[in-house]
Amino acid sequence: MATQTGLVTAEDLFNMPDDGYRYELVRGELRKMAPASFFHGTSAMRIGAPLAIYVIENGLGEVCAAETGFRIGSDPDYVLAPDVAFVSRERLEDIGEIGIFFPGAPDLVVEVTSPSDRLTQVAEKVRDWLDAGTRMVVVVNPRRRDVTVHLPNSAPVTLTEEDSLDGGDVVPGWTIPVKDIFG
Repeated sequence: MATQTGLVTAEDLFNMPDDGYRYELVRGELRKMAPASFFHGTSAMRIGAPLAIYVIENGLGEVCAAETGFRIGSDPDYVLAPDVAFVSRERLEDIGEIGIFFPGAPDLVVEVTSPSDRLTQVAEKVRDWLDAGTRMVVVVNPRRRDVTVHLPNSAPVTLTEEDSLDGGDVVPGWTIPVKDIFG
């Protein structure tokens, strides 16, 4: 992951020309990320598609795909783009019109790790999501074929392919076998 020096705003990020890379803005610092691998993308869709179908069928809110920016801080600006995100209908109604990026954290975030991700970077991102108000962060690790669920004020729980992931009180009633995430 390459990093550019100098403070960048959320508006600067939004107005950048498309150069084939994804970017996030971490405390005003632009972070360039290579395009996701095929397995990364399929893992994200295998969890995101069933989640989206369930959310739509039950009128629970919206599910966003990768590249959707969530502005979780400002001064300096902080914009992250999870692989999958869910925002509840109630929060969407409370916020009303949304500008460039969603103003705040989603209720649920799914982050799929890449081989180049360092554990410290993943832990920092999980902490930042939870500190910003995300109610559940799901970290999918395709290499280990497991899923770790992070909730505020709780120890993380790692699930294997013999387990099922559920939405808890964030997406009540939604569940998926972990093995289905990896094909």
